[in-house]
Amino acid sequence: MQTRPGAGEARPAGRGDGRPADPLQGRLLDGRYRLGPRIARGGMASVHEALDVRLDRTVAVKIMHAGLSDSDSDRDFAERFVREARAAARLSHPNVVAVHDQGDDDGTVFLVMELVSGHTLRDTIAKESPMPAARALALIEPVLSALAAAHRAGLIHRDVKPENVLISDDGRVKVADFGLAKAVSADTQHTATQGVLIGTVSYLAPELVIDGRADERADVYAAGVLLYELLTGVKPHEGETPIAVAYKHVHHDVPPPSERQPDLPPYVDALVARATARDRTLRPADAAVFLHQVHRVSQALADGLRDDPELTQDLTPYVGHRTTDLDELSGHEWEPLDRREPTTALPLFAPPPPAPERTPPPPVLPQRIVRPAAPSEPPHPRQRTRRRRRGPLLLVLALVLALAVGGGAFWYGWARYTVAPTVLGQEQSAAVASLEDADLEVAYADAVYDPDLPAGSVVDADPPGGAQVLPGDTVTLTLSLGELLVPQVRGLDEDAAQDALLERQLEFGESVGRYSEKVAEGTVLASKPQAGTELEPGTTVDLVISRGRRPIEVGDWVGQPFERAEAALEDKGLVAKVSRRTYDDEVPEGNVVEQPLAVGPHYRGDVIEFVVSRGPELVEVPDVYLFGVEAAEDAMRGAGFDVAFEDAPGGFGLGYVSRSDPEFGSQAPRGSLVTLYVV
Repeated sequence: MQTRPGAGEARPAGRGDGRPADPLQGRLLDGRYRLGPRIARGGMASVHEALDVRLDRTVAVKIMHAGLSDSDSDRDFAERFVREARAAARLSHPNVVAVHDQGDDDGTVFLVMELVSGHTLRDTIAKESPMPAARALALIEPVLSALAAAHRAGLIHRDVKPENVLISDDGRVKVADFGLAKAVSADTQHTATQGVLIGTVSYLAPELVIDGRADERADVYAAGVLLYELLTGVKPHEGETPIAVAYKHVHHDVPPPSERQPDLPPYVDALVARATARDRTLRPADAAVFLHQVHRVSQALADGLRDDPELTQDLTPYVGHRTTDLDELSGHEWEPLDRREPTTALPLFAPPPPAPERTPPPPVLPQRIVRPAAPSEPPHPRQRTRRRRRGPLLLVLALVLALAVGGGAFWYGWARYTVAPTVLGQEQSAAVASLEDADLEVAYADAVYDPDLPAGSVVDADPPGGAQVLPGDTVTLTLSLGELLVPQVRGLDEDAAQDALLERQLEFGESVGRYSEKVAEGTVLASKPQAGTELEPGTTVDLVISRGRRPIEVGDWVGQPFERAEAALEDKGLVAKVSRRTYDDEVPEGNVVEQPLAVGPHYRGDVIEFVVSRGPELVEVPDVYLFGVEAAEDAMRGAGFDVAFEDAPGGFGLGYVSRSDPEFGSQAPRGSLVTLYVV
């Protein structure tokens, strides 16, 4: 199956269900993305499979529903949607679904993301939960790693749920829908829009229900609920209506998972309790802290510890009592929850205002007894004149003091500040000139790759354009490195090639060996993908490493014809050569007698020498016609032959040799038998 970002949203009905065809299918967005079938649909957006005709790749395109961009407030929602999508696109992490592009095609607001082939964590929960604690922690770890990267980048997911966790066919875990939930509240730090709370009710942190305020700990709470669900197979709080579930999140702790799975160690219960504490000050500060705690628990499980009192004590939160009351929410009607729980909109209720502090009564001072003064003369007229003049003088002084204080407050609170110029997208020199003209200092963060901006352009500025800054303040610029292309690593050694990949923010995958007749062993032959290919940061690149020259097996050719050996070795790129020829009584002429192989492997072009047989050595049979028997035998043996005698037919018994076999003067192998016939 194909799982896409946001695949946890309600899926469209299949063909033949009586519903009209999707009008968006077949449309070309922004002249680049050809929309295919709809693969997911939710309350705020739908997801389509699409073909990027420019790069010839399949992607997932999330399209915000048209109804969300009609009114002015909804158009503001769309603007925040796009703004946060851009921020999420800069979040490069192997466990985050990558955002490739965003745009607005004639009012159709869309995001382009990578297409993930696989399934959702919801499917895994349905098949495997309740699951062993080690398996649950292994699944939650990449989720927390993705959230930790987002928190470091200043992003809050705000809708962590199994439907937004994708598991590819090769087992990689990726978190989807980054930025969308925060886009609802990018300006207010609240997950709310006009009093409506956005989120998935089963995973909402209590503070989101109470006042809509969210920070990294809201994601931690949702991840803790997700861990509980992996361990037990059920959600910690159930109810007939969303408001009932929300009420339980505020007023009831998440129960220990061991109530349903008694074999779980106490420190696993403590881990879940810490992450899902209703008082957010007791939770881990962000996903990175929670991830560290998960690693500690995973290590304890790997060590086989049934209990670890110190770890349990470290993780156990000291939970106080909550006083927030949600009884006023019971008057609202809600639709029942579906098993694949969508992102839900709830009315946001602020807590009652705090009671006014009581002002303590002023202290009772001891009364001073005033004695009546003795009668005296009336004041002098000059004294009365001085008192009348003192009043206007004090008033003028008070006005001057008020103006000074007000002017100082205006200066220190507003007038002394200036507005940072907007330099995003500008070339470095132009951006620096603008900042220096504004009497601001310039610093630089690590440059990043950005396919949309040429190298040297400003990708980000901190503080951003429009912010209130003081003269002399420092603005930190992040410059673009341009498109991220696979570097040319051919000819480098393996270590240098890996360093070159890491410098380009690419990951090294594996080395694949291949023989080369020209490139020395250990030298890089190529990369996969090849040099010059455009990639996303964090993409894995494999290297093809030379194994040097391919060794060639010569084989054993002794006793076989040299011509056959010569042809076979020539096919392998070797050269066969006859070093010498020798007589051999047993090996036929032209066959290999000896193969003096050199020590070590042989390679293409090497010369292999052979000793080839000339066959047995031939000797002339001596002419011993009419020799006596003894003289003839001596002559034959002297020539190297063995001798046998036979009487010639019709012989006379004279004792002289009349003929031989082989005949006199013929050639015969040395050591062969010559038969002499005697008359």
